[in-house]
Amino acid sequence: MKRNFNVIQIKGFMGIVYLAFIVVCLTAGFGWFPGWVCMKLWNLASSHFVNLPSIGIFQGMLLWAIIAASYFTFRKDKLVVFMNASDGLSEEELKAVFADMKKNLKNDMIIQDMINARRTELKIKNLSDINIPSVDARDIKDKSSSKSNDKVQSK
Repeated sequence: MKRNFNVIQIKGFMGIVYLAFIVVCLTAGFGWFPGWVCMKLWNLASSHFVNLPSIGIFQGMLLWAIIAASYFTFRKDKLVVFMNASDGLSEEELKAVFADMKKNLKNDMIIQDMINARRTELKIKNLSDINIPSVDARDIKDKSSSKSNDKVQSK
């Protein structure tokens, strides 16, 4: 499966310095500077045209966030984030996977012993439900489970 990931590795002190530099630049470029511009424009407009209170840098950044959110909300070309999962397996591939699983199950001695033990348990339960007096549940012994137990003990 081909994946197009770019990995940034942070190694040592210089990696941490590099990461801090990137975070500061992104914060300044997308947050602080546009907020500062919004603050200056608001204060200029409020002092000359309308008698409004002046704002600080934090309020300027909030004003910038409102402007950016409004732009992305109300523009004609909607911003679409599309996450595509890889295509699933085809029918042939699924059949091949299930056939391989069945083959592995038939070759696994432990799973076969568990299946045989469950069959024996169901036989005992059915016989006890029927209440056959001549058959004791301890007398039932599955041949395949005893063979597999002999193989496991001989190893």
